[in-house]
Amino acid sequence: MPLKPRNLIDESDPRVSQIGHPAPPWLINYADLMTEMVCFFVILYALSAALNKNVQQAKTQLEEMMKKSEISGEVKMTKDGLHITFEEKGEMSFFQSGKAELTPGMTKLLTQVSPSVRELAQKFDILVEGHTDNVPIHTGRYSSNWELSTARATEVVRYLIASQQFPPERLAAVGYGEYKPVALNDRPENRARNRRVVFFVKTVPTKFEDQGAQEQ
Repeated sequence: MPLKPRNLIDESDPRVSQIGHPAPPWLINYADLMTEMVCFFVILYALSAALNKNVQQAKTQLEEMMKKSEISGEVKMTKDGLHITFEEKGEMSFFQSGKAELTPGMTKLLTQVSPSVRELAQKFDILVEGHTDNVPIHTGRYSSNWELSTARATEVVRYLIASQQFPPERLAAVGYGEYKPVALNDRPENRARNRRVVFFVKTVPTKFEDQGAQEQ
């Protein structure tokens, strides 16, 4: 009587018939989806890294420029974007008292910083902020510092578009008046710090912008 080998695979076993069969269609689709998602996030990461590099380069250039010139201010990176602040210093004034027209000193400053900022404007929206001190203003043209600061920010935007070839669709102007001071308005030098212009480079979309994009 021939010996029957033990522990060999019995092909009649129903469990054996499943070996080598193709995977169900849903599993193949799921694997394809996971692969595409990985590729998508890799591309997003690469784009984000490239954009962050551009922002960091501009930040470094502006910081070096401020150190070498008479420009007073700071360049600060936050979770929302890049904040480029220009403050009045000494005899350097951005605007005449109670007026929104740019002084020669302000146009010179904007001309100096425009190359670095304009490169960012090709990729990001930029909000130009106008700020004032708390000295009351009541003129025939401006009834409050709020209106004055908005007019000044608008003049900066107009100059950037007309003279420095900034893309208009990337710029916006806003005035905060005296309501976002960086120093107490107790001394002339502190009031000068509060009379400032800020370029807010929005490297991260706001919640409002995200909702608007979803609705569209």
